[in-house]
Formats: sequence, structure tokens, C-alpha cells
Amino acid sequence: MFQYDLVVVGSGPAGRRGAIQAAKLGKKVLVIEQGKRVGGVSVHTGTIPSKTIRETALNLSGWRERGFYGRAYRVKEEISAEDLRRRLLITLDHEVEVLEHQFARNRVQHIRGRASFIDPSTLQVIKDDGETMQVSCASILLAVGTKPFRPEYMPFDGKTVIDSDELLDIEELPRSMVVIGAGVIGIEYATIFSALDTAVTVLDPKSTMLDFIDKEIIEDFTYQLRDRNMKLLLGQKADKVETLDNGRVALTLDNGRHLTTDMVLFAAGRMGATDALNLAAAGLEADSRGRLKVNPETFQTSVPNIYAAGDVVGFPSLASTSMEQGRIAARVAVGAIAKEPPKYFPYGIYAVPEISTCGLSEEEVNERGIPYECGIARFRETSRGHIMGLDTGLLKMIFSLKTRRLLGVHIVGEGATELVHIGQAVLNLKGTVEYFVENTFNYPTLAEAYKIAGLDAWNRMGDIKSEL
Repeated sequence: MFQYDLVVVGSGPAGRRGAIQAAKLGKKVLVIEQGKRVGGVSVHTGTIPSKTIRETALNLSGWRERGFYGRAYRVKEEISAEDLRRRLLITLDHEVEVLEHQFARNRVQHIRGRASFIDPSTLQVIKDDGETMQVSCASILLAVGTKPFRPEYMPFDGKTVIDSDELLDIEELPRSMVVIGAGVIGIEYATIFSALDTAVTVLDPKSTMLDFIDKEIIEDFTYQLRDRNMKLLLGQKADKVETLDNGRVALTLDNGRHLTTDMVLFAAGRMGATDALNLAAAGLEADSRGRLKVNPETFQTSVPNIYAAGDVVGFPSLASTSMEQGRIAARVAVGAIAKEPPKYFPYGIYAVPEISTCGLSEEEVNERGIPYECGIARFRETSRGHIMGLDTGLLKMIFSLKTRRLLGVHIVGEGATELVHIGQAVLNLKGTVEYFVENTFNYPTLAEAYKIAGLDAWNRMGDIKSEL
């Protein structure tokens, strides 16, 4: 007899959703979390903190009003690190309170401690007070998430050379910053600090950034960043990073260029937090980045009763998709039917400006040899855009010429991560260009851009009714 039907290691998006799903199916569930409070990386160092800091920065800096009142406009003249942290702590307290209530309401047990395998069905848990206990279970869901990649050559000191976790504890906002890594995390924080008027330089060995996003969207995004004087040093890397006696940081690049800055944020990748799990005892092995390989439909590992979900299994590493992965894994683990999720999910990048995408990019459509047409709308073409003072923002849709169905929607600009859900719904319901042309959208709204983009494509595709 096992003590639990399902033990979940980690209480981030995948872990909490999986645990609650199993509990709703009448199963006995235990969540083991090594952090001081439940919520995992998503709540304490990742998704929620970065988005809270972003919103605080935009509000206090008056960023959204500068289209009307000029670049010198501020809501608060002197913005401090404490200003960012104050709102962050309030938000985190609320998130933890909601999560603890969800666990209590669904009778999910949870303990604080560090878990490791004894065998595929038994975990050892070292609790905070040093007490050791063993837990046996029919199935295990590993939802341990990731941690920042910290190479040995980088002189991390927690103050001037930091990773994305340490960024939340900085004492002062830097006047200048070099961000190493042009991935999602690096770009989000780089643009947030740029909105706070920090002089930001982004450095990455790759000559391109965010390659999974439609190229036209990235071109527009890049233009906006350079327009506000952000430096993008792509195709260049730091050969040497050293802290100086005056408290600044010096970087020597591979092309001989020298940079001096107040702070370096190293955000070039993350590692699966699997090193302390003693995976070998369970017959599992992680890859070089600490990630686990799973069946993409069931999230089952190579050991039948062990599942993994969330960032620890790799791309797309989104809180939203991690939740769905955890739910599916839990259902399969306890013997319930798990339906395949919809084909298309939205990807959101909470930079300044936001980027969101769903479906195929123009590059992917070309690779597949699908005849297509694009429709584009700029936010400044909408009345709502004028009211909000927007002079940037772009919505792009791609349609099949043969079926007239929507193939992809891509947005850069204010509210992109909200607006994308209209396109997501039409994609998954196999809607056509006629949906956008024939339907009424609230006026004035940014969502009206869908109609503008739909008409833009429809004008070039022709009216199917007149052709019949």
C-alpha cells in the first residue's frame, strides 16, 4: 500500500495544477516544495515578479502617457528599487494566499523540504528542521522548474554582476546595464530597465534574437528598441568580465571592443533544477541542461510511474503551457482520460513593448509551401490607438489562399498578450478571413485592428462570394 496516489515535487504552475487536478479526481495528493513558500519559481523569482516589476515601471515612469506628454514625462520623478519591491511583495503575498487556499479547499497536503529519490516509488524528504522522512506513492510528478545558468567564468557578486533571480534584490537602480543574453528573459528585463531610463546594452553571441517569432514582428520590435537608444550588440560575446575598484564592471568583447557599465545581468539560459533529486536511484537521467525527456502527449518519463511537466521538460517554458502539462500528466498518472490540448497556444513575451504570437509564422508557412496572404494593421490606424497616444504597434495575420483559414496571428505593441486570444480562438476553431471582415468589434478598441488586418488581407485575396 502506498501512502499517496500522487506526489508532486514542486508547486509552480505545473505542480499546483497537477496536484489540484488529481485531488479533484478523489486522489490522495502530496506536494513537496523546497522553497520557503508555495508557488515555485513562477511566483517568487520568475513570471509574477518580472511582470509585476514591468507594470510598476510602466506606471511610475509614465511610459504609456509619453506619446502625449513627451519623453520627459514622469509620474514619479525619482523611482527607486524599493518602489519596485514594495508592489512586488504585495503581489507575491496575494499569489501565495490564493494558492494555499486552493490546496486547502481541494485537500492537497503540502510540506516544505528537499526531495530526492530512494527508488522509483519512494522519496526521501529532508525538512527545514533537519527531520528526514520517507514518502511512498503510486506515481510521481516532477515539476521542479529551472534555475539560472551560472557559468564559472562569470564573476557573480550579487550586486554588480547578477542573474535574473538576484535582480529582484538589487538596492539601487543602475544608470547603465549590460544584459548578456537576448532570449526571452534577457529581452524582457532589458526593455523594462530601458523604460526606467537606464542605458541598456544587450549582448548575445547569436546574430539574431527570438528566432521563433515571425521575422517581420522582430524587425518592428528591433526598430522600436533602437529608436529609444537601446544598444543591440548581436553576434558579439564577452570574452572577459571583471569588477573594478570603483564598483563598475568592465567587459572585453571578442571583437576587441570594451564596455564599462554599472551592472551586468547574465540571462543566457536556465538549467533544470534536477541536480539534487538523485535521479539515478529512479532510473532517470537528465540532459546537459538538467532537463528531462518525456512523451509529449502524456508527459511520462522513461520510468512508467514518473512524470515531468513545466520548464523542466524544456520549450516552450511558459507558465500557461506548464499548467496544462501538469494537468494532463496528473490525469494520466492517476488513470483518468486526458484529452489532447488544442493545437495552437499563445506565446507571450512581456517586454516593452509586448510581443505575442499564435500559430504559424510567415517563415514556417513558406517552409511548408502553403500559398498565403498577409493582412496588417497598425495600432495608430485605430481610434483607440489615437486616444491612447500610440504611434507604434502592429498586428499581422496570415491566411491560406486555398482554404482562407487563419494560419497565424502575430502582435507587437500595447496589450499584445491580451489581444492574441481572439486570434487563438479563431485558429483553433478553424475560422477564415471572413470572420474578421463580417463581424463587428467594439469601437473604439485596439481589437478593431483585427478587422483592419482582415480587410487588408481580404482586399488582396478577393471576395469568395463574387468568385463563385
